[in-house]
Amino acid sequence: MVTRIQDVLGKQVLIADGAMGTMLQSYTDLTLDGDFQGLEGCNEILNATRPDVIGEVHRVYLDAGADCIETNTFGTNLAALREYDIVERLEELAEAGARIARAAADEYTDKPRFVLGAIGPGTKLPTLGHVRFAELRDAYQLQVDAMIRGGIDAVLIETAQDLLQAKAAVIAAKRARAEADVELPILVNVTVETTGTMLLGSEIGAALITLDALGVDSIGLNCATGPAEMSEHLRHLSRRFGRVVAAMPNAGLPELTADGAVYPLGAEGLADALGTFLDDYGLGLIGGCCGTTPEHIKLLVDRFGGRDVAPREPQPEEAVSSLYLDVPLGQDTSYLSIGERTNANGSKAFREAMLAGNLDECVEIAKAQARDGAHVLDLCIDYVGRDGVADMEELASRLATSVTLPIVLDSTEPEVLR
Repeated sequence: MVTRIQDVLGKQVLIADGAMGTMLQSYTDLTLDGDFQGLEGCNEILNATRPDVIGEVHRVYLDAGADCIETNTFGTNLAALREYDIVERLEELAEAGARIARAAADEYTDKPRFVLGAIGPGTKLPTLGHVRFAELRDAYQLQVDAMIRGGIDAVLIETAQDLLQAKAAVIAAKRARAEADVELPILVNVTVETTGTMLLGSEIGAALITLDALGVDSIGLNCATGPAEMSEHLRHLSRRFGRVVAAMPNAGLPELTADGAVYPLGAEGLADALGTFLDDYGLGLIGGCCGTTPEHIKLLVDRFGGRDVAPREPQPEEAVSSLYLDVPLGQDTSYLSIGERTNANGSKAFREAMLAGNLDECVEIAKAQARDGAHVLDLCIDYVGRDGVADMEELASRLATSVTLPIVLDSTEPEVLR
């Protein structure tokens, strides 16, 4: 009987591979004009031009004992391929990457080997207005559709820097698996910087509430830092998230040298740290990101391969989230206070500022609500004769990045809420 990843996910510790880019840099015979077709830095083009090299990298990690390998599709997304002017090749490269990984994994019969369809964040963030949410979501769906055709076992959305980008990818993956009528776990790894937040300022609690509400199968951390800097964030996920927690750190914090970035953490250091996380936080999926090599992965397999996931008793918290932070619905000393002065039907000052197009004043009213102790903000722009869709789009996007509080979308019109 074929073992599916969902049959073991959360029960047995799964060990994923290490860095793809680090390995490709060791292939000094790859040519810019030939192998990369003049697209410097586009590793995904190698799925078409040098599948032998990509397959070889997969096999090296499989030889090291990895349970899971990631497809070479981190950059087969709308923003990244648009920069190379090859968006039309998105599905081709995504499917090719999945087929190469699938073929390599299927060569190994000693134990189940799984293929994770890798989805990267791209270079354009929807929260900052770089790209439209719907456009990003639809392109991600094309990528997942193609990877499903190529034979992936799960979707891994990784290095997520913007919660809106992560949501677009999760929704795309859910739509793709529904259309294909397949059971496909969705795993999400966010990237928390050395500042203690994601790139746009999101705390780990905001990421947890946002992603948990979408029903993903795993939440974890990857990239940006080594394992030491991940500890407290993983502790929070372990205590609050009821499904699989994952960690795929870099081989330490990069050190800039004359030869470029060097990652100082060796295999022993990575294994020691992840071993502690397995014991203390009940991780179900571990692996490596930038700077990690087959040597790192082999030691993880030698120490932890086949191990059961350590039991834990998470206590999920009912909460709502903004881009920046989560707010528990149950307040310790009071009720949950919803600020209503950003409601055009209840606040004359807000309504008049909106009608006059004075959006900066609307933002100031929202900030005043936050200073006065509101826990969340009610945003209602409904007003007879106005284009509610346009008003909501403008004000919701402004408030999402100008105020740290969660926003309650309030309207009688479905399209305004959409």
